[in-house]
This record gives sequence, structure tokens and C-alpha cells, in this order.
Amino acid sequence: MAEPLLNVVERFYSIQGESTRAGLPCLFIRLAGCNLRCSFCDSSYTWDEPGKKKPVREIVAWSDGFPGVMIELTGGEPLLQEEIYPLLETLLQRGRTVLVETNGSLPIHRVPKAAAVILDIKCPGSGMDSKNDWTNMDTLSARAASGSRDEVKFVLSSEKDFHWARGIVEQYGLHTTVPVLFSPVAASLAPQELATLILTHHLPVRLQLQLHKILWPELDRGV
Repeated sequence: MAEPLLNVVERFYSIQGESTRAGLPCLFIRLAGCNLRCSFCDSSYTWDEPGKKKPVREIVAWSDGFPGVMIELTGGEPLLQEEIYPLLETLLQRGRTVLVETNGSLPIHRVPKAAAVILDIKCPGSGMDSKNDWTNMDTLSARAASGSRDEVKFVLSSEKDFHWARGIVEQYGLHTTVPVLFSPVAASLAPQELATLILTHHLPVRLQLQLHKILWPELDRGV
């Protein structure tokens, strides 16, 4: 049987900048390729660049050099690559804490429950809201019932996006199932404005700022 290979754009050791794990040391494995083209994408190099084929065993060996550190698989869209599943299983078997950040357009039911999914629900301002896979809402509920530590995030570029996301949170009762994070596109929605909206509407969500961009504003990647 051929050795599984993953197409990797970059891998690096940094501080987790998002999610409820923000501030913790984290290994990032950023996979190449994305099926969406969000209007405010800050990692377009994941589909502009071809990436490099890496054997799963090599990726695991690299992660072994950072024992005990949390690992995030991200993209692009990591679930586009079938070989992510043997990598996930291997990392989990080695006792690693694993996060999978996905753009919400693909079903998450095959992600092992021991790995935490960070599901990005696309708002209208992204231009990709028609691509959301809403079957993932039932999957999130089922995973939560089995003890998974998944999260949902919305990236908001306007007050219109806020009210749309608020409707989704309330429609699916997301805040009763998983942590919900609202993250502003700073160029078009000031963090202060988003904070005011959350407080005004008494919405039980977490305001998320990108910590890595605050720490290293001069860097576009590798953080």
C-alpha cells in the first residue's frame, strides 16, 4: 500500500491566536488547497502555491520534536485531503491534543471525536455563505453529546453579518451546544463596534481577536 502523503504549505510552532485555546503554544500544519474564495481571505497562499507532498510519518516525526504541544490542522481547507484521516488517527494514538479548523463547507462526521473541530460558518460578507454545509449542525450536537470539545466561529465584516450570525446562533441554539466565537474583519468592522453589538443584544458568544496578528503584525504567515 502506498504511503499516505499530504500536500503541506507550511508548518510552524507558534502561539494559538484564535479559539478558546488562544494563548497556548501550538504546532500548526497548514495544508494546501481550498474550495472557497472568501472576500477577506488572509491565507490565499494556500491555494496560490502548490505546497509540498509530505509523508504522514514525516509530519508525525516533526510533531514528536515538540512533545505535549497542541497541534492544529488548518488550511486552506484541510478536509479536502483524504490523507488527513490517517494523520489524525496517528496523532491521537500518540496522545496528542488535536484541533481541526475547517471552513464549514464539508461534512465533519468523519473527524474523530477525540479531535476538536473549529467550524467556521461563512457569513454573507464572505461571499461564500451559500457553501455552508448545514448538516454539520446535527453532527456538532451529536459530537457534543459524546464529549467532543468542538467550537464554532463566525468571521464578521459588517453589522449585517452580525445580525445574520446572531440568527444562526439562535436558530440552532449553538451557544447551548458549543462555544461560539465572533471574530471581526478589522478592516471593515471595528472590534469595539462588534463588542458593542454583542453587549447590546445580550448574545452569549465570545469576542475573538486574532492574537497572533496583535503579537506579530508585520508577519503574514508562519505565526
